[in-house]
Amino acid sequence: MTSVDKPTTTNDQQQQDRDAKAVTEAALFEAFGGVRGMVETVLPGLLFVTIFTINKDLHIAAIAALAVSLALVAVRLLRKDTVKHAFSGVFGVAFGVVFAMMTGNAKDFYLPGMLYTLGLALAYIITTIAGVPLIGLILGPVFKENLSWRTRNPGRKKAYAKASWAWGLILLAKCAILFPLYWWADTTQFGWVLVALKIPPFLLAVYLTWLFLAKAPPPIDVFAEMEAEELAEKERKAAAQQREA
Repeated sequence: MTSVDKPTTTNDQQQQDRDAKAVTEAALFEAFGGVRGMVETVLPGLLFVTIFTINKDLHIAAIAALAVSLALVAVRLLRKDTVKHAFSGVFGVAFGVVFAMMTGNAKDFYLPGMLYTLGLALAYIITTIAGVPLIGLILGPVFKENLSWRTRNPGRKKAYAKASWAWGLILLAKCAILFPLYWWADTTQFGWVLVALKIPPFLLAVYLTWLFLAKAPPPIDVFAEMEAEELAEKERKAAAQQREA
């Protein structure tokens, strides 16, 4: 390799790294809903705790939180956007409303979400120990690699394992803060702490996931492989028909 070739090779590698990071950022944005998804996650709980702080009326606060969740879904439907993040928010809020109404305790509005967070944390950790890290199952289809990383891309599997550990431990740390407060703090204090902890742990987990995947080998596009195999099969059949003719 000549001295003229080296800068070109370096520049090509840098461009590939930038492309890989851009693809990873786009995939994470799609998988986790981006800024809009975060707003849809935070807004119902924020509205609930704000109204309850002002008038201490559980029913009004719960109905307002559910109404804004439904409005967010309606906006997405009208814009023909994906509704998975908004729908998950509606279900979470609906369960919270049911719990709070049944017990008459406003703090129970947050209990289903807390239990979900705990279950998700355990799922990240258990699946990673089992060799099938959950973040890989979530992001594999987004990267068009499906489960190819399990057997064909060990470097990527390792990155998914690191990311899943990060998600699991961060969510466990969040639960370690919230569950004691659920018992000890009053409803208003607890609600504001919970809202404050909605986004920062999520952003930290997403950042670490991006960091691990940006340094990992690129995904294997199994969809492109299938398309190439189908094209090759068609060409083989066409060649066979020409020979028979």
